[in-house]
Amino acid sequence: MTLSPQFLDELRARTLLSSLVGQTTKLQKAGREWRACCPFHNEKTPSFYVNDDKGFYHCFGCSAHGDAIRWMTDQRGLPFMDAVKELAQNAGMELPAMDPRAAEKAEAAKGLHEACADAASWFTDQLNGLAGATARDILAKRGIKPETAREFGLGFAPDSRGSLKGALKDYGDPLLVEAGLLIKVEEKTPYDRFRGRLMIPIRDPRGRTIAFGGRIIGDGEPKYLNSPETPLFDKGRTLYNLDKAAPATRKTGRVLVVEGYMDVIALAQAGFREAVAPLGTALTEAQLERLWRLAEVPILCFDGDSAGQKAAIRAAHRATPLLQPGRSLAFVTLPPGVDPDDLVRTKGPGALEALLAKPEPLVDRLWASEFAAEPLTTPEQRAGLKQRLTEIANTIADANVKSEYIAEFRRRTDALNARPPRAPFVPRPQGGGGRKGNQPWKPAPGPVGDGAKGIHARGMDGVLTKPVLIGLLRHPTEIGRHIGELSRLTITDHRLSHLLDAMIDAAVEEQTLDSERLLTILATSGFDIIAHDLLRADQLMCSFTQRDAEPARAREELDEAIAILVARPEVDAALAEATAMMQTDYSDEAFERQVSLVKEQQALDARLANLVQSNEDARAFAEGS
Repeated sequence: MTLSPQFLDELRARTLLSSLVGQTTKLQKAGREWRACCPFHNEKTPSFYVNDDKGFYHCFGCSAHGDAIRWMTDQRGLPFMDAVKELAQNAGMELPAMDPRAAEKAEAAKGLHEACADAASWFTDQLNGLAGATARDILAKRGIKPETAREFGLGFAPDSRGSLKGALKDYGDPLLVEAGLLIKVEEKTPYDRFRGRLMIPIRDPRGRTIAFGGRIIGDGEPKYLNSPETPLFDKGRTLYNLDKAAPATRKTGRVLVVEGYMDVIALAQAGFREAVAPLGTALTEAQLERLWRLAEVPILCFDGDSAGQKAAIRAAHRATPLLQPGRSLAFVTLPPGVDPDDLVRTKGPGALEALLAKPEPLVDRLWASEFAAEPLTTPEQRAGLKQRLTEIANTIADANVKSEYIAEFRRRTDALNARPPRAPFVPRPQGGGGRKGNQPWKPAPGPVGDGAKGIHARGMDGVLTKPVLIGLLRHPTEIGRHIGELSRLTITDHRLSHLLDAMIDAAVEEQTLDSERLLTILATSGFDIIAHDLLRADQLMCSFTQRDAEPARAREELDEAIAILVARPEVDAALAEATAMMQTDYSDEAFERQVSLVKEQQALDARLANLVQSNEDARAFAEGS
């Protein structure tokens, strides 16, 4: 039996070396590599390293070095063919059948590589000649520089049925047909497969040309045409630009997956050299395995149109069964109708970098897809959501990851019924007042007290959260009036957040609720200590925190405090979003929105200062008299 170099390369590519070595040697993660005490010589300090990206192990102590096959022969002591058979079985590959013409086929494969390399050179010559003027114009319009075209070996196939065939006639028609360069239909004479197209060479991980992608020049279908499957080219296992992206990924620590060749080329020109693309198909399991060797969480950056987002969710579902600790996917959603090529050409590299800084985790993409699949207004529809999410989680082979996904999906579905739907934030008109009509909150007279001065030092959350909770404990009937706003409230202290949830639940259960009854209900849920601590604490003295306050004033000021506490985080979030938008997409409208939100933020600060100062003045007056 003769094993071709292509078969052995594929065998190594399908074998995760760290998993193989880890079966008999205890490995520890060390950055992007694994290390251990060398199994080939006795040592106390680890000097043996396994690199999955490069597919080899190396010991800096005894110089042991090799790949998966060498590991099986040197460490396991297997003969070469037995090592190959075991690895092939584990990788799901069939050994080549006994073939007396194996040597001839190996020589033919060598000829296929040479034919593809010569075809690539010929296509490049055509692009740079008189015939390639139109193709060069297209590249110029897309912003592809001549040096970038040379780097990626771009070329041009003239609109002729025999130009390439004539240029490579020494190889013979049968070999050129087998290489996918010519088409043979029944008994007709073979003719050029690629005609009138911009040509993009497709390379294997070793940088050898194995196939081509051709983009139509002008009108016509298909827009892109790939080489057919050949002895060199398996499109379900090949990633475009893998040979160039792999070393770039080791520097950046990430790998980007885009939809097409031109996206990869445009991103590389813009400085994102770690991008790859599948070849006209949805991401396959084999392609995902190759990606995970480059980075633990590849980032999918598909087009912003419907087709691109459908491709993204298909990839998400295909990856889910293969998830393991430290192995996942993330997603970047581009604006509708925009692909990565468009984005970096029109907005610059910074626009894409800003999106890549905050990718969407796989769990969020799966949740969003199922959440949007149908309305959730009935119990049956919500039960359907739970069922779909459970079925997705149950496809995960790794038991630990599966249990985490089940728990996360359960937490999210339970939260759907925990609180009323969150209303969108609508900024108040500048200077707007409290809950009582549209009257502005009137500043209190007198000097500014320590409480008002401390607002910026402690933040709104620190100043207002506990007083508001005390006010609700003192005046439980106000919970029902403000249930929508309170359900939108985000409290950073988890204990206080759970207390508020319990208070809302109690108000929903009992429509008429006084302070004593509320404290009794909270005690049965284990919140008695924190509730009584709040009531005893020396907090900001507001009318609504006092037991015997004048009801009308207490209610009005509690309205104002809740309105400020709910609105401020939403204004902050909206301002952060507007500021980020200004950095990537400056416009007068965006600037005006940013200014408006800053003013709204300042107005909320002023309203809180007025509220605090009013109560400080009232307390000072009471103490003075």
